[in-house]
Amino acid sequence: MHIGKRGGKLQWLGLTLMLVLAVSAAWGAVEATPPGRDTLVYKDGDRVRGMLVSDGGGTIVFQSERFGELRVPAADAVVIKAEKPAAPVAGAGKAPLPAAKPAAAATASASDKAEADRMSLWDLFSPAVLTSKVRNYFGPWHGRVSFSSEVVSDVAERNNSAYEAHLQRKWKADEVQLNGRFDYNQTNNATTTDLMKVSGQWRHDFSPRFFAHYRPSSEWNRATTLRGVPNDYVLLQQEFGVGYQVLAKPSRKLRAGLSQNFFDTWSTVGATTHTVSRGVISTFEEAELALPWRITISQRGVWYPVNEQPDGWENRIDLNKKLTETLSTSLRHEVRRNNPDGSAQDYTRLKLLFGLDF
Repeated sequence: MHIGKRGGKLQWLGLTLMLVLAVSAAWGAVEATPPGRDTLVYKDGDRVRGMLVSDGGGTIVFQSERFGELRVPAADAVVIKAEKPAAPVAGAGKAPLPAAKPAAAATASASDKAEADRMSLWDLFSPAVLTSKVRNYFGPWHGRVSFSSEVVSDVAERNNSAYEAHLQRKWKADEVQLNGRFDYNQTNNATTTDLMKVSGQWRHDFSPRFFAHYRPSSEWNRATTLRGVPNDYVLLQQEFGVGYQVLAKPSRKLRAGLSQNFFDTWSTVGATTHTVSRGVISTFEEAELALPWRITISQRGVWYPVNEQPDGWENRIDLNKKLTETLSTSLRHEVRRNNPDGSAQDYTRLKLLFGLDF
């Protein structure tokens, strides 16, 4: 009887030992499976799995599993490299059998597929991924795509929307900007604003203080009136100017100068008519200010002194706040009065815009 009890205890001890060894072997197999994937982490928290290709020259080149090759400025993201499997201890045992390799490869492939399946639609269209793709497309060009929309129902039904795109590139002594804009407003199903505008700028610095610029712009207004009469028009303005940089610090810039403007107007009501090009001199000032918490303020004002009519002037000021490295919001106020071409519509606008930076 005593021997039987002892034998039973030995059997339970043997089973327990075998169970511990089995669990340890399984745990060791899991621990030995290398993740094999690096992680690209953006400053706004978005993550992309793949493999680091290179990180020199201020640019991270990352081969992602779902989005192909991404090129990201080193200041906008970091790479968390995959953990490497621990090196085998010398003399710890024989090398693994070749037959185990296909099983390990199948396990890694299944793990990769499961990880890819877990990626949600938000991962595919996240702002950081979209921004990286746009940056890869435009290369050294930087810019912003923004929009504003409002639907109001009180004494009238109003639907207001605005869409903008901005591209910019800088060289040592030159800067080029391209802008596009569309404003559309309705009140009680009647169109009150239907404005499309494209503009550009090329500025060349002759020295740290003196510069010259060329600013062409075209404005197509298909819903405007002048003294109660429909006045749809296309306006082409060209500005040639020279200026002086009063302040040229990274956080504070102030420029002022003198320009020669040429206005061409085509009336699109009935038969298209063209007003002879008109030249007007103007003065301008531009200011840029960088504040804490990633807030910037930019402003530009123009004054058109004209003898035979009231002086014209326009002003635009933008208060911009970067929410993340890729998302931003801005508050814009614009005023235009007595444009020298004689037909362009006066306006005062205040808009809140949301944008995607790249």
